[in-house]
Amino acid sequence: MQPLPVPCPARLIPDASGAGAFRDAYREAMARNAVFVAIESEAPRQWTVKADTLTAGADHTVADAVNDAIRAAILRLVHNREADFGAYTGPVYFMMHGVRSEERARELAAAIHAALYGDLEPLARAVPETS
Repeated sequence: MQPLPVPCPARLIPDASGAGAFRDAYREAMARNAVFVAIESEAPRQWTVKADTLTAGADHTVADAVNDAIRAAILRLVHNREADFGAYTGPVYFMMHGVRSEERARELAAAIHAALYGDLEPLARAVPETS
């Protein structure tokens, strides 16, 4: 598996559906000291978005303003029923269940990945404050 570029195009976000695929993707991110990001299929038309900064190592820091922006975006998605209630909103681990399409899950995962590397623009486009 190649390391994900930053920002990462949505089409490159790994599908970690299944225990083996998730484990492999997580271990790969850890081996590369990179932020883990992936989507998983829950059921037909149900996707989960996951991101984890622990894999990036102790040197990777995320500014409070970035964590606040990601948390606010996830809460907007829950409020708008684009993600299920009970999402994890960081500051280290982020997860949203119930995203209705693979395309949207990939878009959100790529936006969170970019944000966790300090680029908030993809997140602002994917989840505008007026949504």
